[in-house]
Amino acid sequence: MTSETPTECFVYITLPGQTEPVTAGRFALITDRRGTPEGRFVYGRSYLERPNAVALDPIELKLAPRTYSTVALGGVFGALRDASPDYWGRRVIQRHLGKAQPGEMEYLLYSPDDRAGALGFGLNQRPPAPKRTFNQTLDLEKVQVIADALMADEDVPAGDAADDHDQVEKLLVIGTSMGGARPKAVVEGEDGLWIAKFNRPDDMWNCARVEHAMLILARACGLTTAESRVVGVGGRDVLLVKRFDRERTQAGYLRTRMISAMTLLRAEDTYQSRDKWSYVLLAEEIRRVCAEPTQNVAELFRRMCFNALISNIDDHPRNHALIAKEADWKLSPAYDLTPAVPVSMEHRDLAMGCGDAGRFANAGNLLSQRARFLLEPVQAAEILGAMEAQVQSTWYATARATGVSERDCEKIAGAFAYPGFRQQQAQQGRT
Repeated sequence: MTSETPTECFVYITLPGQTEPVTAGRFALITDRRGTPEGRFVYGRSYLERPNAVALDPIELKLAPRTYSTVALGGVFGALRDASPDYWGRRVIQRHLGKAQPGEMEYLLYSPDDRAGALGFGLNQRPPAPKRTFNQTLDLEKVQVIADALMADEDVPAGDAADDHDQVEKLLVIGTSMGGARPKAVVEGEDGLWIAKFNRPDDMWNCARVEHAMLILARACGLTTAESRVVGVGGRDVLLVKRFDRERTQAGYLRTRMISAMTLLRAEDTYQSRDKWSYVLLAEEIRRVCAEPTQNVAELFRRMCFNALISNIDDHPRNHALIAKEADWKLSPAYDLTPAVPVSMEHRDLAMGCGDAGRFANAGNLLSQRARFLLEPVQAAEILGAMEAQVQSTWYATARATGVSERDCEKIAGAFAYPGFRQQQAQQGRT
């Protein structure tokens, strides 16, 4: 790659049922005289002629012989931004390049092959062969040491080979914006690929074990979640979350297309865009693009209720996604389910709007827009009531069974079905 940042790249995609990528089109990122970046994308003619061609995005980048353009998200189309690094991945690339602020095109091009979804990027029209090797679970202790150094802005320890630390830095990047600041790496087990999520020195509790407990609790509440387990690495806990956008076969890995709810809502990570951060609006979009809308919006309703019941205030649109293993899209399994303990016992908000009262994480508010989730009043109330009872009665046993310490249970106890969860509904009943 040249020292100058390229303004164009090819976009590759691994089609359903295949393990080798093909070229889908070309993406250009151009800055006008006013300094405004504009992204342009065009599908290749040969790609459009493929009988098995699929769209990169069911809304914004439909299959068509035209040039698409956008100035949103710094000129990067949502589906492409979803395949770009998250906060942690960007931090690693910044360290690798020695730049405080690489360009968006650099983030796309320097992301490794293990990025989320089915897309890839490169400067050659012919896509490179897919990567065949990944970190193994036994490498995690070395990766943990490097992650600690990167978090502390310290020098990365050199390995036995001259390029060892450089290689591991690259492998630390997941390549998805559907995450956050937590250090992560992709590791390979006998049964496929996993995302390793490391605890941070500033964590208030053992986040690896607590998140694992929340995923188990969510499944007990009827949610579809990512598979997870906790492993010990150098005396510390690491959460492993099974990747649902990959399927291991003898020929290689099948890849599942993936877009964030942020992309589906055509929203951005800005205050001005917060009015689009909404479960209700997301339900409407899911009904438009998913093959089984009733099932998918009901799943979204359950997820919304669960996040309210565990005070998950990190439920922003990048922590929800749609996936497409074949042609049809559906809601992905739930991931990044983490409790928080806000100070208020009377009023708590989710990151996304969830009813007539906006983001208020309250039973009455959650039920106020149940029709948009295609649920009858009694049905919605029964789902919420059963989930509330399950969370209240089993969160502690679930946490302790997964190794969360008594001390950490005391720290997170205030997250579950907080006192104000039913307050508004009770007041309405008296008026």
